[in-house]
Amino acid sequence: MNLRRDVFQAIADPTRRAILLLVASQAMTAGAIAANFDTARPTVSKHLQILTKCELLEQEQNGREIYYHFNPKKMKEVADFIEPFRKMWDDRFNKLEAIMKKHKPKK
Repeated sequence: MNLRRDVFQAIADPTRRAILLLVASQAMTAGAIAANFDTARPTVSKHLQILTKCELLEQEQNGREIYYHFNPKKMKEVADFIEPFRKMWDDRFNKLEAIMKKHKPKK
């Protein structure tokens, strides 16, 4: 059974988030990425496969090496989806803070 992965499943994993942070600053090979983790290289390769399938990473063949690049367009789609929720929670916390300041106990 082949489960379809979505971008939120991909970024839910802390290792995949760490990979995204690594690759965000520069393109890297699978070996260079794997060198940053204490897990087996096939495990890192599986993470790369998931991130690529979800379009958070893009692959570029350069000679015999495959370089992984961060896909900012896909991450922007994620950020755009999340933004209304962030605004909603910011508004709620601001209202709560205002209520707490209004009812602050007097000394």
